[in-house]
Amino acid sequence: MNILLIIVAVIAVILLLTGGFVQAASWLLWVGIVLALFAIIVWIVRAISGRNRV
Repeated sequence: MNILLIIVAVIAVILLLTGGFVQAASWLLWVGIVLALFAIIVWIVRAISGRNRV
């Protein structure tokens, strides 16, 4: 019975870690998309305003 309990506990920890990594990756994906959109908007504003690079 103890071996079964240990196996269940290990599987639970693995699933918990996997779920946490998936949530973190999903959150970082959204942060990356928002930052990419912000960079594109800034680039378009600079292109329209005609600023010269130094």
